[in-house]
Amino acid sequence: MIRIFDFFFSFLGLILLSPLFLLIALLIKISSSGPVLYKQARIGLNGLNFNVYKFRSMRLNSDKLGLITVGGRDPRVTPIGYYLRKYKLDELPQLINVLTGDMSLVGPRPEVKKYVDLYTKEQRKVLSIRPGITDWASIYYRDENVILGQSADPEKDYIEKVMPDKLNYNFIYIENYGPVEYFKIIFSTLWHIVVPVMK
Repeated sequence: MIRIFDFFFSFLGLILLSPLFLLIALLIKISSSGPVLYKQARIGLNGLNFNVYKFRSMRLNSDKLGLITVGGRDPRVTPIGYYLRKYKLDELPQLINVLTGDMSLVGPRPEVKKYVDLYTKEQRKVLSIRPGITDWASIYYRDENVILGQSADPEKDYIEKVMPDKLNYNFIYIENYGPVEYFKIIFSTLWHIVVPVMK
């Protein structure tokens, strides 16, 4: 049932948002050199690798300097990339991932292998469902970059504090998996993230 919802909403979203996609692509090309889309290997359902898509918000090869973005003005982030991240627009191409079945609209955010390798046996249960664009952790940690920007050691704090807490939120969805929880998270995302942007 949820896969049907995912396919329908992602297909509809890609059609309705296509003018916005074109505008963002143009702004990215004008503001910095490099491709419009950024892809990165993540760990998905059952521990399988897949490429997650985003609008490129950082300068080329910035991920080689670290996987965690910190603060509101990380110097690696391009001028247009700052606003794409602030308003979560960089995540929109993941509708393609949802359409192809690599992701769901709702589910645990997919991590890179480096961090998944640190999961305990219990935490690896998060890989039992499709990763998603949004979840409870995405809502409660919507200002994660700012939080880590205030840390003396962002990498350490992410691994020891933020990541375990986010995984705990992930299990709330897994334990209540179904259409009701699915739509509850979608509407909560719209209320906490999308609506404030429109004000």
